[in-house]
Amino acid sequence: MANLFDLTGKKAIVTGAAQGLSNGMAEGLMEAGAEVTIFDMSPKTEEVAAEFCRKGFKCHGIRVNLSDTAEREAAFQKAVELMGGLNILVNGAGVQRRHKCEEFPMEDWNFVLDVNLTSVFAMCQLAGRHFLANGGGKIVNIASMLSFFGGFTVPAYAASKGGVSQLTKAFANEWACKNITINALAPGYMATDMNTKLLEDEGRNAEISARIPAHRWGLPADMKGPVVFLASPASDYLNGAIIPVDGGYLNR
Repeated sequence: MANLFDLTGKKAIVTGAAQGLSNGMAEGLMEAGAEVTIFDMSPKTEEVAAEFCRKGFKCHGIRVNLSDTAEREAAFQKAVELMGGLNILVNGAGVQRRHKCEEFPMEDWNFVLDVNLTSVFAMCQLAGRHFLANGGGKIVNIASMLSFFGGFTVPAYAASKGGVSQLTKAFANEWACKNITINALAPGYMATDMNTKLLEDEGRNAEISARIPAHRWGLPADMKGPVVFLASPASDYLNGAIIPVDGGYLNR
């Protein structure tokens, strides 16, 4: 049974993994045996990768603006060359902007959609072409509770994550018969930097916490098991699924 979740020898790209949930997912993949290349805009990307290497993992860091087509494609090719192949893509990078709907600037709308949706489509396409030419692979997208709900003051984020959910299903329809699985994890309310304003808002924090049956916000470590499952042979017959990782939030 353990072999179903073994990623020894597998090569993975995880975007946005210099911090937050993606960092936890990258670590989970490496703990399961995978070699990982981190994509991130952060100046600390290479140092985060070096720290993983000091822990005994095989990790590379590439600093890249995923909303830039040329940078994105160059980083993808470099990662494949560094690792000698690719078996797994985790599209974890995401950004957030908050404004009232009637005041939401087009500049922020375009930025959020470029990073959260357009770059996800492009990375899926790059990985898909590679997988089609090399016998298959695994793609894990990151949806959100706002793939199901509308949220407050985050129309661009909600639209982008709804798009990620539908994009995942659309790719699965075409690639499931070609040994490519593409599924999405939908994190619930997670205690990360992206949710700092919510965590600091006593009213909203209490409201959200009261609805979570687990009685706590999620942590990056809570994403490890689900991402390893979707990246491993254990999920070979699962395709186009949107899986909540939310402490039971959707049940209430």
